[in-house]
Amino acid sequence: MLVAKGYRPVNRDQQFLLPPDMREWVPPTHPVWTVIEIVDTHLDTSAFHGSRRTGGAGRAGYDPDMLVTLLIWAWSRGVRSSRQIERACSEVVSYRVICAGDTPDHVTISRFRKDNHTACEALFTQVLILAARLGLGRLETIALDGVKIASNASKDANRTEDGLRRAAEAEAARIAAAAVAAHAATDDAEDDLYGEDDSGPGQVPAELADPSTRSARIAEALAQLDAEKDAEQCEREGKAQDYLARLDAGQTVMGRVPVGAEVAAAERRLAEAVAAQQAVIERFRGRTAAGGGGGFVPKPVDEHHLVRRRRTELDTALRKQGERAAAAGQRRRNTTDPDSRLQPLRGGGWVQGYNCQAFTSEDGLILATGVGTGPADYDYFPEMVDKAGAAAHLIDATRRGKEPTGTSPEELIGVMLFDAGYCSRENLTAPGPDRLIATGKSRHLEAAATADPVTGPPPPQADPIQAMTRRLRTEAGIATYRKRSPIAETVFGHAKHNLGFRRFTSRGLDRARSEWAFHATVHNLGKILTHLTGGTPLPATP
Repeated sequence: MLVAKGYRPVNRDQQFLLPPDMREWVPPTHPVWTVIEIVDTHLDTSAFHGSRRTGGAGRAGYDPDMLVTLLIWAWSRGVRSSRQIERACSEVVSYRVICAGDTPDHVTISRFRKDNHTACEALFTQVLILAARLGLGRLETIALDGVKIASNASKDANRTEDGLRRAAEAEAARIAAAAVAAHAATDDAEDDLYGEDDSGPGQVPAELADPSTRSARIAEALAQLDAEKDAEQCEREGKAQDYLARLDAGQTVMGRVPVGAEVAAAERRLAEAVAAQQAVIERFRGRTAAGGGGGFVPKPVDEHHLVRRRRTELDTALRKQGERAAAAGQRRRNTTDPDSRLQPLRGGGWVQGYNCQAFTSEDGLILATGVGTGPADYDYFPEMVDKAGAAAHLIDATRRGKEPTGTSPEELIGVMLFDAGYCSRENLTAPGPDRLIATGKSRHLEAAATADPVTGPPPPQADPIQAMTRRLRTEAGIATYRKRSPIAETVFGHAKHNLGFRRFTSRGLDRARSEWAFHATVHNLGKILTHLTGGTPLPATP
C-alpha cells in the first residue's frame, strides 16, 4: 500500500538557513570565486586605492578591490544600474559573497565608477596580458568593426547654432529673473524684519550667483561648434589650395575634388574648354582667310558640347556650395551631452551617441577599442590598426616572457578583415599587416566570387580598389573574408543582446571611451572564465 509523503517544512524563523561559512554559500566551482581571485592576485588596483581617502572622521570606506570586483561581476551579468547592483548586494548570493555581507549603496557605487573611470580603462591592458598568459589572443586572423551606442542624452536635446544662442539668452534671462525675484522677496522679508530704512545683511542667494549646469552645457556646445567650423575651414582651405596648385602645374589629379575647390576647379575647366574651342574657331578662320576653304565648320563657343558640360558642372558646384553654406548654420549640438552626435543606423533611423570600435581576434578576445563622434568607420582605420599592432606586440612579449622586440606587426598579425565601411584608397595602401577590405556588400562579393572566380594576382598597375575586388573574387580571398562577420560582429551581439549594453551611463567622450574599454575588459574576463572551465589553471602571480 502506497502512502503519500508530506511536504518539507517551511520554517522561515529557522536560524542559519544559510551555512555560517560564506564559502559554502556557493560551490567552489562557481565563477565568482575566480573573478575574486583574479582581482585580488592578478590585477594591479593601486590606482583605485590612490584615489580613496583613508583615516579621518566617519565610518571606514569600502575596500576598492571589493568595489572593482563588484562592478566586474555586475557588468558580466548585464547589470549596469547602480541601484540594481545595490539591490543585488542584498538579494543575490554571489553579490553578497563579493561584498562579504556588506551592502554598498547606489551612490557609493556610482561615485566610485565615476571617480575612477580612468583606472577602469587601464584594467583593459592588464586583463589582455592575463589572457595572453593563458594562450588566448590568436593573431592569425583579426577583424575590426564599429557599432553605434546611444549616449546618456536624448535626440530631442539637439539644437542648431541659432537655437543654442537663443537658449543661452533665454537661460541667462531666466537666471537673471530668478535672481531679481529672489532679491525682491528677500527685500520684502527684510523690510518686515528690519524696517524699510534699515539696510540689513540681505544678499542674493549664492546658488543664484553661480551659472547653472545647463548654461555651462550650452556654452560648451557653442564653443564646440565654433571650434569645429574653424578647424574644418582650415582643413578645406589647405586641401583646396593643394588641389588647385596641382592643377596649375598641369598634373592629372584623380579622385574627388576637395570641398572648397569645386567652384574654382569648375571655373578653370570651363575656361580651358572655352579657350580650346576658341582656338579651333581661330584656326578655321585662318585657313579660310588663306584660301584653304572647306572642312568642318566649328560650332560657336557657347554651343560646343564640352563647354555646355563644363557650364553645367560649374552650376552644380555653385549649387552645392550654397547648400553647404545653408547647412552650416543647421549643425546641431546636444545640450545634455555636447560631445555626442546623431549617428545613422544600418537599418534606418538615428541614435544620439557614439561610434564604438573594437578589434577582435579569431578566438573572440577584444584586442583594442576606440570611441569617436564621426559616423564614418574609415576614419578610425589608422588609429585602430596602430592599437592592434601594439596589442600584438604585448601578446607576443607576454607569451615569450620577454620585453617587446622590434618585430613588426606584419610579422605578428596574419590578416586583418574589414567591411566596406573602411574601404578607401588610403586605407588599402596604408602601411601595416595584410588586409582584406570589402569593396561592396558581402552578398555581392559572394555572388561575384561564385559566378566569376579569378586566379592569380592583379595587374601591377591596377587601382587599389580594383586589385582588392579581384582578390576577393579568388577562392582563398573569399574564404578568408567569410570569417569577418563571426569574428567582428559576435562581440557586439553579445554586448547588446546578452549584456544589455545599449546606452552609456556617463556623459562625455572621455567617459564613453573608458566605459567602452571597461566593457571590453569584462568581455575578455568572460573569455578567460570560459577558457578556465576546460581545466586550465590560472597562471602564477608574476
